Parts: sequence; C-alpha cells; structure tokens
Amino acid sequence: MKLEIKVPQLPESVSEATLLQWNKKVGDAVTRDENLIDLETDKVVLELPAPVSGVLREILIGNGAIVKANDVLAILDTEATIKAVARQETPRVSQQSKMPADSVAALPAARKMMAEKNIDAANVEGTGRGGRITKNDVAGKTDKAAVDKTVLVAADTTSKAASVAAIPSVSGASPEGRIEQRVPMSRLRQRVAERLVQSQSTAAILTTFNEVNMQAVMDLRANYRDRFEKNNGVRLGFMGFFIKAVVYALKKFPIVNASIDGNDIVYHGYYDIGVAVGTPRGLVVPIIRDADQLSFAEIEKRIADFGKRAQEGKLTIEELTGGTFTISNGGVFGSLMSTPIINPPQSAILGVHATKERPVVENGQIVIRPMNYLALSYDHRIIDGRESVLTLVAIKEALEDPTRILLDV
Repeated sequence: MKLEIKVPQLPESVSEATLLQWNKKVGDAVTRDENLIDLETDKVVLELPAPVSGVLREILIGNGAIVKANDVLAILDTEATIKAVARQETPRVSQQSKMPADSVAALPAARKMMAEKNIDAANVEGTGRGGRITKNDVAGKTDKAAVDKTVLVAADTTSKAASVAAIPSVSGASPEGRIEQRVPMSRLRQRVAERLVQSQSTAAILTTFNEVNMQAVMDLRANYRDRFEKNNGVRLGFMGFFIKAVVYALKKFPIVNASIDGNDIVYHGYYDIGVAVGTPRGLVVPIIRDADQLSFAEIEKRIADFGKRAQEGKLTIEELTGGTFTISNGGVFGSLMSTPIINPPQSAILGVHATKERPVVENGQIVIRPMNYLALSYDHRIIDGRESVLTLVAIKEALEDPTRILLDV
C-alpha cells in the first residue's frame, strides 16, 4: 500500500515551514517512528517521524522548499522491500528534491557545522539517538578530501565554524580576487529580524542603567557551590540569581511585567521569564514559566536543559512561546554594555553583562569589587521613568543582598 507523507498540522501562529533536510533517500527502508525529515519553522526545528515502516518510494518536495500543513512530501510503500525497489528503473524524483547519495542522519546543528567546515558526514561517527550525528561528533573532524589547492578556508573563531570559497585564478591585483558569498537567511533569522524591527517601530524604547556589586552572589556561590551540585545534580550558576532578583523586582512593580493589547494594559499575575540563548541557528528565547514558584535548583535544571536542547534544535514551540519578561546575558560573550531590544509583546528586558573587577568607593575608601553593569530597556508607552529606575534598583538590591530574595523584604 502506498502512503502519502504529509506536513503535519503546524503549531498555532506558524503558517509555513522550510523543508530543512531529508534524512532518507529514495529506495531506503524506513522504520516506524524513524525521523524522515527536519522542518524548520521561524522558532524551532521539528522532526517528522515515519508513521509506519516501509520503503521510501518517491520524494515530491526537496530540501529548501517552503511547505504548509498537509502538503504531500513523499510516497511511502508499506508493502515493498528494498530489493523490489532496487529492481525497478530509477524512481521518479522531482528535480528539486534530488539528494546527495551520502545523506546521513544528523542533528540540524551538526549538519550546519559539517556544511560550513566541508566535512563529509560519512566520515563522522554518530553518537546520538539512533546513531545520529551530533555537534560534538563533528567538532575536530576534517574532510581532507574536500580541501585542495583551489579552496580557501577562512577560520571564524567566534562561531567555531569555517566558510569555504573557491579561489579564482587571478593575476596581479585583479579585483576578481575579492570573494563574496551569498547565503539565504534561515527562517529563524528572518523571524528575529522581523520582530526586532517590529519592536523598534512600535514601542517607545528607552534604556536605564545601573551597576551592581556581585561580591555577595560570588561569595554565596563559592560557599555552597559544591554542596548544591552534590544535592541537586546541577551546578549553581549566576542566572538563577538574576531570575530570582527579577521576579523580586517585578512583584514590586507589576507594570514592568505587563503588556499592551490594543488600548488595554494587560497585567500578568504570573512570572514567565524568557532567557535569551544563542544557538547555531540564531537567537532563541525559551521560557521559564512560573519562575516565582521554582527553587534555585529547579531554575538551574531548566536553564541547563534549555541550553542543551537549544544547541541541538530540540526546543518545542510551546517552550518558546509567551513570556512576560526577558533576560539577555551578553556577558557570557564578554559584553560590557549594551541596550537590549524588547521582545514584543513584552514591555521590558534586562541586559546582563560581564562582571569585571573595578575600583569603587565604599565608606570613603577606594576598593576593588566585581562589578556588573545592568541595562533595563522598557516601553515608555506604559512604563514611566520612575518605575523603570526603581525596578532596576530593586534588582540591584536583591543581587547585592540575596537575603532579600529569601525573605521577600
């Protein structure tokens, strides 16, 4: 029996997707629940598993195509065998859907890295689920066969990737030696760009700054880090303190946790905190829901889980939807100061930066302290300067005296 493989119903607010990668080619045997296709939406990469076992008879839509719910992608023969398919003439495959013969199952981040480093998937041993290749499997591998005298490999130490371009034959100072590469935006990058422009054009964004002495937090971590990790199975990081401090401040100033809907202000009686995470595909913001009801250990576990699955492209739509406030930590990359852009429809975002030792004055004396600049960008349409400044001061006070978080004073 021939079965049509269709695009499933996409999550709410997602109208279309990009067929990112076929993990099988025509004539391959397919087992039930095996991942056939990776679909990229503007938020996450979705896996499309095989509904039944069989042989992939025909591919109708190829890599890179834009698809919508219920589009027919391929034909799966549930009764055929591999030998029966092999005896037939070359299967009919649409020109746009032809795939390389060495297609190997790999996670999206791993495929991207292999493409950027020109690594042959056949030379990489997969250690992921079902033998799939992970990003860690790719790291350090080099496809030497693809490197020759006509290829220029330019190292990119910030992204840990490489761009490959053919060196044209030039003589003297020919302008043809100026190499360019045109790469289409991913759907995620397009969506990020769209939302950033939307935020800038619809909200009256202002940013207020303050500095916080991180000594109390650093001392607390140093004293309890090992015991915390032993008891909870997760390391005690800094983000848990920032999330707790933010919730502490939002409770004092609910307008900063609110949003605009038409001519109404919507006050949220819950605290869903988004944490911006950089991934190989771009920026994503998974949501830690009901953060006010979570312990430090629960927050740290969710952060660790989100970070791991974000790199693997495994976050779900639901985990990236909603949120009442966002924290962006540019400090992990060394940023000293920035003005973060609000994630609509939220009304404020906290920018956290690198903690550096700086001279400060305490009780008339110059001392060295680990200082961090904080930036709070807010929508001035509903948040006045007073509330924004006092919110940032409350965050600062909670971090400089963490007992405030525990005692809610």
